[in-house]
Amino acid sequence: MAAGVELGFAGAAAPGEAWRLRSAHFPSKVGGRPAWLGEAGLPGPAALRCGRCAQPCALLLQLYAPLPGRADAFHRSLFVFACRGAACYRPPGPRGPLRGDLEDAVPDHNEFLFPEYEILIEPEEPESPADSSVDPDDEEGAVDTSENSDKQEELRATGSANEALECLDEETLEAMAKHETEDDKIFQKFKERIAAEPEQIIRYCRGGEGPIWVSGENIPEEKDIPNCSCGAKRIFEFQIMPQLLNHLKVDSLGESIDWGTLAVYTCANNCNEGNQYTEEFIWKQDFSAGSM
Repeated sequence: MAAGVELGFAGAAAPGEAWRLRSAHFPSKVGGRPAWLGEAGLPGPAALRCGRCAQPCALLLQLYAPLPGRADAFHRSLFVFACRGAACYRPPGPRGPLRGDLEDAVPDHNEFLFPEYEILIEPEEPESPADSSVDPDDEEGAVDTSENSDKQEELRATGSANEALECLDEETLEAMAKHETEDDKIFQKFKERIAAEPEQIIRYCRGGEGPIWVSGENIPEEKDIPNCSCGAKRIFEFQIMPQLLNHLKVDSLGESIDWGTLAVYTCANNCNEGNQYTEEFIWKQDFSAGSM
């Protein structure tokens, strides 16, 4: 993976090119069967079962993510598995991803597996500051400014209404207004950031820019991200976007698999536990009620 944020998009494999998604070609892909890096140290059935319902998990996606300058991670992939049961997507959600450096427990039938797509990677284009700026010569902007001034004058002329509000708990009102404002700002920032590439399903930036959150609720603090079993801290590596749900064919009239975003954190040292697949950590954030 290159420096900066890279975006992943779901692309259907062309007829006759399914070979591109097999192990020998180190694919990044959605669904299907895992394209393991090798047969040594494969996770057993217990490692790929849902921690809630104990049913087998299906491969949600895998991402080929070698680390530059690391001979022991010249070939490196991250595998994210997910339960097919919608009820299991109440917190804590999908199980942590597996990291592999270098058959098996996943049932092999089409009804169980998620649809298979290739993940196509491209760099995110930098945002232009001019896109969000206001042209001072813009007539519409000038009219809006004038209208806002008029409204402010009207509000100042109706002080009696403000006096009535003072009877309420000021701290409560301020706390509610701050919460709503911050939540709205975060969701608006999310929408603006993805507007240029609304079909993105992956945002990758190991150890760099963090996730873009969909809500002001349930944002993890540093203490919420557990250290790796080797003792090293885990760092943000990539996030799975809600747009992926459009490709999974999981819609139903009742409950469905759902998330706002899934943020994946991996060992900062990329420790090597003897050619074993290592479980990492994933944080699930849902959309807030106000943003739906």
